[in-house]
Amino acid sequence: MDWDDAKYFLAIAREGQMLGAARRLNVSQALLSRRLQSLESAVGARLFDRSTRGCQLTDDGRLFLDTAERVEAELVSGLSRLGLAEAEIAGTVRVGAPDGLGGAFIAPRLGALAASFPKLRVQLAPLTHNFSLSQREADIAIMIGRPAKGRLRVKRLLDYTLSVYAARSYLETAGAPTQPEDLAQHRLVGYVEDLLHSPELNYTEEFWPGWRSDIEISTAIGQLEAVRGGAGIGALHDFMAIDDPSLVRLFPERTVTRSYWAVWHENLASSRKIAIVVDFLEREMRRENERFNRSSTKA
Repeated sequence: MDWDDAKYFLAIAREGQMLGAARRLNVSQALLSRRLQSLESAVGARLFDRSTRGCQLTDDGRLFLDTAERVEAELVSGLSRLGLAEAEIAGTVRVGAPDGLGGAFIAPRLGALAASFPKLRVQLAPLTHNFSLSQREADIAIMIGRPAKGRLRVKRLLDYTLSVYAARSYLETAGAPTQPEDLAQHRLVGYVEDLLHSPELNYTEEFWPGWRSDIEISTAIGQLEAVRGGAGIGALHDFMAIDDPSLVRLFPERTVTRSYWAVWHENLASSRKIAIVVDFLEREMRRENERFNRSSTKA
């Protein structure tokens, strides 16, 4: 068995498709297919079920994935101990993040990470409704709340707050509520309830138990734009809304607090490139802690 084939296997498992894996490794799909066939012949088992929807790991494939990732982690650890860490700070790291954090905060800062580690390729993807870290849809996932189970490593990044906002243009027409109960007389903006991918996102009733959204949008950035455009009143991430002069923060004595956690598979625990990206995200977020965690005592 050629252990170099494991590199191709891992790329397919993490991308979930041949085309994405070929692009990640900068090789042709034909070469990738030949290396996979060679590996499957060597281990005597089919490792993927291939279809037009992509490549799904078989039961044997999942078993081999655990082995291949352990070997990869040991190799990386060994290189680091030998002072060859630079060889490992290269390749691709895919980060899955909530759309608001990913689009409004992480994306504008990826240039700084790329400048520090020019051989490191970072992919930023949104966490979807059916996202599964166990299926290797990302190397690092930024989650809201700590995951309860799985063979995972986790790191708390920081707490963040949400507040109720409305556009000045909306308030000029509809009037300003003076207490949460007044929201019953206003048009409300929130998430599409049956598309919530985490119970942690169900926070509007913490501002007012009677909250029922008239306009439902499945992304935090979409809700921000709707509220900014005068569509109604919404609960927005403070770090996204804090500097917008067109928005008014209502009921400043009330905030809701949630936490961002970085999560990755335990088999990547020795990966320096994973550690570098996680440390970068934590450092950048904590540097602007006051934007993320707006105290309820501040107006």
